[in-house]
Amino acid sequence: MKSWPKLLISLLLPQIAGALGAVVTISSVGSWYQTLEKPPFNPPAWVFGPAWTTLYILMGISLYLVWTSEHPFKKRALQLFGLQLFLNAIWSPAFFGLESPSLGLLVIVPLWVAILACIRIFHPINKWASLLMIPYILWVSFATILNASIWYLN
Repeated sequence: MKSWPKLLISLLLPQIAGALGAVVTISSVGSWYQTLEKPPFNPPAWVFGPAWTTLYILMGISLYLVWTSEHPFKKRALQLFGLQLFLNAIWSPAFFGLESPSLGLLVIVPLWVAILACIRIFHPINKWASLLMIPYILWVSFATILNASIWYLN
């Protein structure tokens, strides 16, 4: 293991971003969100916690692999990771906190682009770092379709 402190920070940063979003989400899921028209493919609420926790762990491992590399693209890759993590963290306040599927869309589309950019820039740095981000972009792709469907239906 190259650096235990970097591993710990890498694993904690995404979880912290997720926890901040969860605080906003919890207050709306039982109230405002229940009043919305949702598409038939809307998953049950219990799916989101385990899915996001797993994705944040994979993101953290990916971050660690890039952070501990000596690749010349490392700084740019870390900046992109920070951007996507910021967008990830503000999606819940936009969608749930402000009760706005349209604002959620305005955040989730650039989030998807930032994740794709991370996958692309991570690949020459560390193939596994890139691959570990694929479940994340797949989930955010689904979340984008869900967000857009909720916006359309309401």
